[in-house]
Amino acid sequence: MLSFTEIDLDTMRASAARTCAMLKTLANPDRLLLLCQISQGERCVSDLEEALDIHQPTLSQQLGVLREEGLVNTRREGKRIYYSIASKEAMAVMQVLYEQFCEVKPKGAKAVRAE
Repeated sequence: MLSFTEIDLDTMRASAARTCAMLKTLANPDRLLLLCQISQGERCVSDLEEALDIHQPTLSQQLGVLREEGLVNTRREGKRIYYSIASKEAMAVMQVLYEQFCEVKPKGAKAVRAE
C-alpha cells in the first residue's frame, strides 16, 4: 500500500486538477505518440511528421495543444521549429507509460498485477 504524508485538502484539490488536465492532454493518441518521440530528444516538425505519419493540419493542432498545456518547448532555427519536453511531470508520466506498456519483456515474463 502506498504511504502518503498528510496533505491539506486545498493543495490536494489543486494537484488533482493539474493532474487531470495533464492526463486529459495525454488521452489523445496523436499527442501521446508525439510526446513519446519528443521525450527521446528534441525533434523538428518534419521529423515528427515522417516518423509518426501524422500530417498537417492535425500535426500542428496537436503540437499546439501540447504547447498551450506547457508540456513542450519550441525553438526556431531558420525555417524549422524544434520541440522538446518542457514538463518534468510529463516526462515522468511518459517514463511510467513506457515501462508499463512499451518496454519489451523477456519471453515467459508474466505481468505483475496490483492487488
